[in-house]
Amino acid sequence: MSTITNGAPVSTPIVPERRARLTDEPVAGSKRVLLAAPRGYCAGVDRAVIAVEKAIEQYGAPVYVRKQIVHNIHVVTELEKRGAIFVDEVEEVPPGSHIVFSAHGVSPAVVQGAADRGLAAIDATCPLVTKVHREAVRFSKQDYRILLIGHAGHEEVEGTMGHAPERTILIGSPEEADTVEVPDADELIWLSQTTLSVDETMETVRRLRERFPHLQDPPSDDICYATQNRQVAIKKVAPECDLVIVVGSANSSNSVRLVEVALEYGARAAYRVDYASEIRQEWLDGVATVGVTSGASVPEVLVQQVLADLSDAGYGEVEEITTAEEDLLFSLPKELRVDKSGKRDDRALGGRTRA
Repeated sequence: MSTITNGAPVSTPIVPERRARLTDEPVAGSKRVLLAAPRGYCAGVDRAVIAVEKAIEQYGAPVYVRKQIVHNIHVVTELEKRGAIFVDEVEEVPPGSHIVFSAHGVSPAVVQGAADRGLAAIDATCPLVTKVHREAVRFSKQDYRILLIGHAGHEEVEGTMGHAPERTILIGSPEEADTVEVPDADELIWLSQTTLSVDETMETVRRLRERFPHLQDPPSDDICYATQNRQVAIKKVAPECDLVIVVGSANSSNSVRLVEVALEYGARAAYRVDYASEIRQEWLDGVATVGVTSGASVPEVLVQQVLADLSDAGYGEVEEITTAEEDLLFSLPKELRVDKSGKRDDRALGGRTRA
């Protein structure tokens, strides 16, 4: 498999070996787990993963995927086993092949590059990312200067900037908002990457508006509902926790943000893991309450493995803390809404619960 990039090289790793089982050590007070909800798969991730699975079923292996379909190493590894081949760029794909664009979206140049190679492209871009792309196109045509809040090198940011490259300036942090130079400050609007910290994004906007009072807001919130809901849930849980464990991959922006939010809102310690086997015994020293959550690209089976390992260490009491109910569904890409016989597929509408 090709190296997948997201700011820094990230290769699909081997699942860590099982360490010795966690042990039940005494602590002051009763041991318990606070399980945050919502957590795990969002509608856009669900749609994208099903899209790859269905493409393999419908067209046969291999099906190529540009970048990681979603930022989770377990998901990528499981799809590789089914016959997906992940590549960095469309130039690596044999002409005439099927290619799936990831949930993070692509620029028009990537779409054109796929067409030039005669690739059959299936666009699994999350509809909420597509909304931001359309906003970028719309406001650039109206001669706005777009201040895009996001992380340099992230695939979503590269895709969004590619829709209005001459009119977009990237703002990577609140500190950058204090120094950015804008050629024409009268017609300004901000947009954002969908997976950012809500608090940090609004701080960036606040600082930008101090310098550019005419800065306009996007027509609707760009940070996705799932990112916000998972952050709200961990904000509720964190103040009661001695330790928070976030299940998610290192190149998952929303998973990394959950660790930061947990610490900001009162957790004594917080760590991100891909697999339960990465939990260290010393993290549990003196810990009575453990918070558990997962990023928006994480299948629930990985969370359940964490809970099982924590139970070995005496954290068998699990209380789910729910701050929102999610029922949003996204239809699959149009090419995949029917099965091989031409009949409508039961999975045409995404949103299933994934184990």
